[in-house]
Order: sequence, then structure tokens, then C-alpha cells
Amino acid sequence: MNDADLTQLSADDWDELKFPRPEENGFDRVVDNALSRRGFLRGVVAFGSGAAVMGAGSLLSSTSARAAQSARFPFTAIPAATDNTVHVPEGYNWKVLARWGDPLFSDAPDFDAATGGTVDGSDRIFGENTDGMELFEVDGRQVIAVNHEYVNRKINLPAAQAGTPGSADDVRKLQNLQGVTVMEVVEDDTGWHVVVDSPLNRRITHLSPMAISGPAAGHDLLKTEADPTGTAALGTLNNCGAGKTPWGTYLTCEENFNGYFGATAETELPEEVAAGYGRYGIDPEGWGYDYHKWDARFDTAANPNEPHRAGWVVEIDPADPASVPVKRTALGRFKHENAATALAPDGRVVVYMGDDERGEFLYRFVSRDPYVPGTDTSALLDHGQLSVAKFNDDMTGDWVALTPDATGMDDAQIAVFSRIAASRVGATTMDRPEWVAVSPVAAEAYCCLTNNKNRGVKSNSGGDETPVNGPNPREANRYGQIVRWRPVDGNHAADGFEWDLYVMAGNPDVHADAYAGSANITPGNLFNSPDGMQIDSAGMVWIQTDGDDSNEGDFAGMGNNQMLVGDPVTGEIARFLTGPNGSEVTGLTWSADRRSIFVGIQHPGAPFPDGDGALPRSSVIVVKRDDNGLIG
Repeated sequence: MNDADLTQLSADDWDELKFPRPEENGFDRVVDNALSRRGFLRGVVAFGSGAAVMGAGSLLSSTSARAAQSARFPFTAIPAATDNTVHVPEGYNWKVLARWGDPLFSDAPDFDAATGGTVDGSDRIFGENTDGMELFEVDGRQVIAVNHEYVNRKINLPAAQAGTPGSADDVRKLQNLQGVTVMEVVEDDTGWHVVVDSPLNRRITHLSPMAISGPAAGHDLLKTEADPTGTAALGTLNNCGAGKTPWGTYLTCEENFNGYFGATAETELPEEVAAGYGRYGIDPEGWGYDYHKWDARFDTAANPNEPHRAGWVVEIDPADPASVPVKRTALGRFKHENAATALAPDGRVVVYMGDDERGEFLYRFVSRDPYVPGTDTSALLDHGQLSVAKFNDDMTGDWVALTPDATGMDDAQIAVFSRIAASRVGATTMDRPEWVAVSPVAAEAYCCLTNNKNRGVKSNSGGDETPVNGPNPREANRYGQIVRWRPVDGNHAADGFEWDLYVMAGNPDVHADAYAGSANITPGNLFNSPDGMQIDSAGMVWIQTDGDDSNEGDFAGMGNNQMLVGDPVTGEIARFLTGPNGSEVTGLTWSADRRSIFVGIQHPGAPFPDGDGALPRSSVIVVKRDDNGLIG
């Protein structure tokens, strides 16, 4: 496979090509295990259909459910779409708020569709491939922090061969287009706009200074020639999902960081480092970014510890553009999707996090100290307990603490090699845990398990077997599901929980078995690969997808990626928005008055939003009701 072909692979497929997982031994055992679960699977589908109201024993009648639906869905569901634009329900409208290349400052260059822009000023514009985002109120102003996950190199470097950087300037341009944008937004009579030159506007890129805190700070594994203290770093990489703390800071999450690193020469690595490279997918060739050929920081032959300085949750203060973002190592190092926060009854901070790779794990951090409004929160996420989820077939589960006694690793090693620690305690392998969302109106949380073609077929990157199990009940899972859990006594810091499946995506027009999906999947709301997720002030679950939009075969009738709304009480799910063909719909936040929602359209496959002849530009759009009513 040549370099051009490599660039077309997803992050997961690239990892598997470079770090092939062993085929599952004893496949007959896996099949027998799945067959023995048929009765259990039917129970999961029924319980996970959404008919349960805070438990299995209290069910709504169908009449009550229909009455609740009319009140809780203030829109008429829309059909699937396959075209190159956005669709929303009748009575709603949308417009573009910001797109790749739009200026944040008046000295930024105008967008150049021929070149995709030059390196000069590339850190003064709205970045590429928008993802997770949150809105903050700062002294009466509304400020959105939004991630820029990665770049589309063939589009961003249209003059480069196959999008491969050919100079240090090319690399620096790509580094500037990624990271995070912080921008003030305002609504006037013509709609929403970015406030150009706002003092709160800021770009945080692969080159921005970062602090490192928590148990791994200062450890030998994080020390480099440029930073012999192991407490400072440059840049935040592959920023996927996000989160928001109770004290008003932004949590940006580093996901597929491994692809940015490569090696210019063969080198012998210490055993511990080499094992970590294998588990996290650090490869000498890199993923086509070629940073390592132009920026020695990404050359593992010269800086073998540099990859340990990526893969973290980073805390950013949107109210202080001079503040230094902080990599919070107590929250673990893996391919973070997002960081969903909650408060325990005693005020301790709970952070739920998924590791977005096939067969990896779901994590939880509980702070040592409580959050007290008005007090210093600068170290609140530096001290606490990181745990990993173990799901039982009886629909209960436990958070297993990653401690030195349980793992045989010290606290810094647990932080740097969290995947290895989780494997050692026997955590449940999951079908790519992506966004977690915590309900503001009920003691429950949800996680999108987007898909896993290797379920029951191959082990994960650490050699953990991936048999069919409770929350992951289908082999070669191509559709995905959403798991829901309720902590014991309504306490998110409790070690136990009960779980069910809120929905199993599928296609009842194609399948008559478990791949048809759960009872709340119908021909009118087909989707696959649930990915992004937020829960609104009424407790409704907003689901965004990043899956197969071929509209063929197993995916016939699903159309483009989309955003749906689910009722956790009745289980009903209705399609609210469809994105342009080729795009992922990802990232969602609300205006302060909840009359507008901001939605990310990532990597559109056609010239969206500017039309024929233009480059496709990832964008944030804003959706409103025509009557300016509340949305969520």
C-alpha cells in the first residue's frame, strides 16, 4: 500500500494495519458464548428499548408514551438525505457561523481557495475539522470553545503531492489549523456572528505552550531534551470531544495523537517505552503528517518520550486568553473522546471518559477534594482516583480502581499507560467508547459505543479478548449502540452501577435478527455509528453520527450522517438534522438563552458550504426555530 492509500485509512484501520491484532483463538468458543446469550440479548433489547423509567419495574403505557412524545418532541422528524447540504425540520432554519479559514482577527489573511491559505496568519483563523465545543458566559459575553480535530491534508495543502507536507512551512500550517479556537459570538438582527478582534478570541495549536500537572508531571517518562523537567509541553493534538467543568473551564480531549509521530532512524527503545508504543500505536512511519521529517519534536528517534506528552485531557480557561492550558495527567492517557463531568453529592468532581479504539475501555475519575464555588480549583483535577468500568451480565457493574496494588504500576505509570493498567484489572472491552453524556435531570449517564468490526473476532491492541459481552452483545458490530448506567444511590462517585442499553442501532429493513436493532429503531429513524452526544435541559438525548453514509447494503435507507433526538423515558428517537454527504455531524452546544444550537459539520465530502467550485470547508452552523422558541 502506498502513502497515498495510507492517507485514506481511518485512524482505527491505520492502527490495525501497523499493529495487527491477533486473530481470536478458539472462535468456536466465541460463537457458543454468543449463542448462549440469545435469551439474554432479547432481554437487553427489551430493557434497552427505552421503555424503562429509572428502572425495569415501572413501564409507561403506550398511550402515555404517545402523549409524552407530542410534548417532548417540538418538531416533525425529517427523512434521511443523501445530498450535499444540511436539512432541519419545518419551522427551523440554519446558517453558517464559522468555517475553516474565516478570520478571528482583522489582520488575518482572506481565505484563498486555490492554496488553502499560507502559513502566515494560519493561527489567526478558524481552524479545520471542527469537533467538540462548549459555550461559556464571560462577563455578559458568549464565548464558544471549539476543537479542530485533524486536517484534510489534500485539501489544506492542495499544491502538495497527495497532501504530503514538503516543507517546514507546510507542517507549521497544518499544526496551526488544528487544536482549539476560543471565540466570542454575538447575535443581532441578522443572526449570529463571530466577534472579530474580540479580546477573548484565541487560537491554541500544536505549537502553543502547555503545562503538565498531576501524578505524571516531572516523571522520567515525560522528560525531553527541550523540557528536562517533564512539566511543560508544546501543543495539544487531535482534539476530539470536549467537556465543561462546573467552574467554567473547557476540557479538550486528545484522541488519535499517535499518528503525528514517526522516526527518521532506527533506535532501540527501553522496554517500557517500546511496550507503550505498541499499545498506543506509535509507528516509525507515522500517518502521513510527516511532522517528524520537519519538526524534531515529533521524531521518536530523537525524542522517544514526546508521545507520552500527548493523549491527555487539557483544561483551558476561556475567560483568560493569557492563561496556559494544563494537561491533567490524573485523568489518564489514552485516545480520549470527550470528558463528561458531574458532581457527587459530597461535591467531589466526577469525570467520565471513553477511549475511542476497538476493544478499549470506559474510564471514570473522581476528585479527592470537593468543588466549592468561589475557591481555588487549579489543582482539583490533579488529585483523585482513576477507575475503569467492568460490566456484568446481570446488568450491574463496578468501577475498578487503578491503584498500584491492583496494577503493579506506580501512579505515574498508571497515568501514562492507563490502557495497560486497565487491562491488568480485567476491565470490560468495549465497542469503541466515544462521547459520554450525563443527564442534568436524572442520576444516569450514557456512552456511545459507535461500532466494532472486531467484536468476537480479534483481540484489542493489548491482547485482551473481545468476546460478545453484556453491553456489547453483537459480533462484528457494524451499527453501534448506546449504553446507559445509573449509579448506586444516585451517586456518580459510587463504585457500583446498574446498566441497560438505551438503543442498539441497526436496520430492520435488512435484518431480522439482532442487527435489526432494538425496538426503538424503525424504518423512519435508521442510523449507524452513534458518536457525539449531549443531553439538554429537559433530559432529551441528542445523538450525532459518524458512520457509513453509502446508503447501500447494510446501511440502505440511512442516508448521510445526522443528528437525532431521543427521549430517555419512552425510548423514542427522531431525526432532527442531516449533514452533507461525506461529513460527520459532531459537536453541539447551546446559546445562553437556549434558543439557538451550534452544530459541527466536519469533513464535508462536497464543496459545502460555499457551493460548486469551492473547497469543502468544515463549519459550525447555528440552528434556530423560526419563531425564536426554545430548543432544548
